[in-house]
Amino acid sequence: MIVPGWLLRHRVTVEPYLGDSAYGPRYGPPVADVPAMVAETVKQVRRASDGREVVSTAQVIIAPGLACPAGSRVTLPDGRVSTAISTAQHTAPGLPVPQSTEVMCE
Repeated sequence: MIVPGWLLRHRVTVEPYLGDSAYGPRYGPPVADVPAMVAETVKQVRRASDGREVVSTAQVIIAPGLACPAGSRVTLPDGRVSTAISTAQHTAPGLPVPQSTEVMCE
């Protein structure tokens, strides 16, 4: 079961992080109008790439399957452009809970 669309009331734009180049970070083409549920809340999270603890100011829940690795640019509903700190795929095979992707943003 996938997170129901009626719960995803916000829209975000995701530019997936592709890696670094000689000129800085590279991003894939923007994926606009992605249905999401955004909670602007301050939480302390651990950055997966280097283990440091950083502060997240937005939690974004989207349907599974969208490429949004850590480092991606996420444009939130209020127009603020943020960077994905961590991404978690939530699955529970055989249980009646929805699958989703959680993105913690700076």
